[in-house]
Amino acid sequence: MSDRVFGSEYMHWAKTQRSSRFNLALSGLGNLKFKDLEVDPDQLEITTETGYGYPPLIDALATRLNVPSTTLVTAAGTTFANHLAMAALINPGDEVLMEQPTYEPLLALAQYLGAKIKRFPRRFENKFQIDMEALEQLMSPNARLIVITNLHNPSGMLLPDTTLRRLGEIAQDVKARVLVDEVYLEAMFEQRPMTAFHLGKEFVTTSSLTKAFGLSGLRCGWIVAEEELAERMWRLNDLFASTPVHAGERLSVMALSQIDRITSKAKALLETNRKLVNDFLDARDELDAVRTEHGTIVFPRLKRGNADEFVSLLKEKYETSVVPGRFFEEPQHFRLGYCCETETLAGGLERLDAALRNEVARAGL
Repeated sequence: MSDRVFGSEYMHWAKTQRSSRFNLALSGLGNLKFKDLEVDPDQLEITTETGYGYPPLIDALATRLNVPSTTLVTAAGTTFANHLAMAALINPGDEVLMEQPTYEPLLALAQYLGAKIKRFPRRFENKFQIDMEALEQLMSPNARLIVITNLHNPSGMLLPDTTLRRLGEIAQDVKARVLVDEVYLEAMFEQRPMTAFHLGKEFVTTSSLTKAFGLSGLRCGWIVAEEELAERMWRLNDLFASTPVHAGERLSVMALSQIDRITSKAKALLETNRKLVNDFLDARDELDAVRTEHGTIVFPRLKRGNADEFVSLLKEKYETSVVPGRFFEEPQHFRLGYCCETETLAGGLERLDAALRNEVARAGL
């Protein structure tokens, strides 16, 4: 029996770290209270007839994404959607090309599934866009999957359609697929582009209501894939989750019917908070950062000193948490989330400012 231990170092850190007074490590909107969701108790049920997908939820998502219902597979959040999709797309030993930096659970998942992983860069100097030349040099007839995030996690940067289309062409050449984690696209609200699935059958996309709407507890995630592949994922899911939590499915349908109202509050919060963050970054010489126009996160780089030590000191001495860049293979960076309440963000930025002035500038961490 194998003694290898699988899991996500980032998720373990996120679940076990002591909470800070000013938590800027979060990347999703604060959870809505049950009372904030207009719920008709008469429409709630605990169980329903078993099948592949709850039709009202599938139909609501199909309408939102403008895709056929037969291309949709529901899953427990984006993380499990990625697991189910990748498990259906690759076999042990298959070549998987994955962006660097990326969301660490994606990398850990590919390792768990036994993939041969190749990395292509998304560099700070190029505003975290994909180095297409480097990617093309890595492609081989053995490549089966290209994995990206859009908006990029950890930088929050949007990929242009021209890049996505080129990725599709490159994948087509070797009969590979492109898996796009689109969970942060939801935080673009009415500016949200169409899911990349519309660009061609080689695209498989995943997302959820987790990041943009404060609905993480519903675990309403989904995959969009061509019909034959979607059916394969439903069948594979019989081995993983089998039957979803039906009360969550019903609550998700209710939430989707109210998404415009929920969006209004979330959008206003992020617009206010993004300006605060950009003004802060403009004022701090100790940091470099690619400014984000969308989403909930930014990925600053400490110009000098040890960023990992700085992040630890920021938490212990200044009661403020951010995500260490080591979880994204960029140890000189940290990921800052600006999706908390504005008062919390302002307090955290004040302490981050003090830490930069008092610790980095003075002691040269």
